[in-house]
Amino acid sequence: MTDELTVVLTSMTPIGELRAAIPLGLLKYELAWPLVFLLAVMGNLLPVPFIIVGLRTVGSRLERREDFVGSLLRWRTHRIKQAWGEQVRRYGFWGVLLIVAIPLPLTGAWSGSLAVWALRVPLRTGFAAIAAGVIVAGTIVTALTQAGISIFAH
Repeated sequence: MTDELTVVLTSMTPIGELRAAIPLGLLKYELAWPLVFLLAVMGNLLPVPFIIVGLRTVGSRLERREDFVGSLLRWRTHRIKQAWGEQVRRYGFWGVLLIVAIPLPLTGAWSGSLAVWALRVPLRTGFAAIAAGVIVAGTIVTALTQAGISIFAH
């Protein structure tokens, strides 16, 4: 597997997303930052339409299940509604963008996709906000990683 493909696949994961892929590409594989940024953003956005459409298709059924998947989905949906519901209802696009753009644990494209489904955000608005949020998060993570490289290189 190539280094570039590893960056793309890492950015597609629900936990690491581009917060893991960008440092991996820059620090371990020593790829150029514009390439890493582009690969990580593309990889982070690839699963988003499938997640949103998949949740719209089977999300309610999954939530009703009495197993680990149902429990996890109910828990995460409840947390998103509590933490972000008011902001998304009030600010729409910008509320979803914030869920995705803040590069912290339990934020990102996967959480944004879940929020779009759980909070009934229109698909076009939701995807555009997630894409913008991924670009903002990618910019932040790339800048912080590059700054860390510069500081520790001297």
